[in-house]
Amino acid sequence: MQIDTLNNVWNQLLEPYTKSQALIDQGFELIIRHYSATDRHYHNLHHLYALLQLQLEHSDLIADNENFLLAIFFHDLIYDVKRADNEEQSAMAAAEYLWQTSYPAADIEGVMHFIRATKTHVNANAHPDLDYFLDFDLSILGTTADVYAGYAKQIREEYHIYTDDVYNAGRKKVLQHFLDQPSIYKTEGFREQRETIARQNLLTELQSL
Repeated sequence: MQIDTLNNVWNQLLEPYTKSQALIDQGFELIIRHYSATDRHYHNLHHLYALLQLQLEHSDLIADNENFLLAIFFHDLIYDVKRADNEEQSAMAAAEYLWQTSYPAADIEGVMHFIRATKTHVNANAHPDLDYFLDFDLSILGTTADVYAGYAKQIREEYHIYTDDVYNAGRKKVLQHFLDQPSIYKTEGFREQRETIARQNLLTELQSL
């Protein structure tokens, strides 16, 4: 069912910008292939679908839903735990595909900017849509303790090639980075609903490492 929903959204996004159904299908196959890879335990189709659901719930607050949705589809396209440039590679993959359509060049740059921002989760230009995009990407942090524990376990599985010592050291830096921020979430709604829960979840995981 999730696949059907993803496919419908994808087709509606691309149909105005290309007459080639083959190109649309090729793009969707690219998305499915990457997000369905066997080494994906969290950054998979379920994550993609969860972000699409959040976009649907908040679409009236988002100025450019097309750019937003395309950034969702491509933001974790490339995900290799041994690389430090996944976001850049994902942004370039998005551009490479969209250049084959009539999607406006300035908007392609906008999509790439959103994807790149997921590396640091910093919104230097205070773009309102990007605030929502980054909050959606971190929404899992502010979920119930059991859901968060499942997420933490999935992340560890994605980094299974590393020993506990190496993984724990890196994970501690990531968790502390978010805890050191004035706020994890950028939008008022997410701060009100999830900030306190997220901080507790992060502290609990940090203390367990």
